[in-house]
Amino acid sequence: MKGTRLGLGDLVSHPLNVFSLGFGSGLAPLAPGTAGTLVAIPLYLALANLALPVYLLVVLLAVVFGVWCCGVTAQVLGVHDHSGIVWDEIAGYLITMIAAPAGWVWVVLGFALFRVFDVLKPWPINWLDRHVHGGLGIR
Repeated sequence: MKGTRLGLGDLVSHPLNVFSLGFGSGLAPLAPGTAGTLVAIPLYLALANLALPVYLLVVLLAVVFGVWCCGVTAQVLGVHDHSGIVWDEIAGYLITMIAAPAGWVWVVLGFALFRVFDVLKPWPINWLDRHVHGGLGIR
């Protein structure tokens, strides 16, 4: 785990932490990344019926907001990529589900594939993991 265990005080110590810490899912003592991805599922379901261009715009805004938000939270916590910062999992799942067919099979398959790739971090993500810093480097 990158960083110390977080508590409710960390969640509310800065307004942006609520988002960066996945509405509290990043406080999970085990597998906060998985918890953050689970939070993304209802968000995806709320957005799934949008026209593709609108969905893409929302995802782009979520990514841009997340880069800024996670960068601020990393500074507040004093840890570059604390495991409790899970907005990248939320945005990453939304990216994974771009143009996915409707149905729970795809929701679950998207979840499983995203978690596998997030844990394994294949190239080029592993390179970015080592070389990019700030909010953009949180992955």
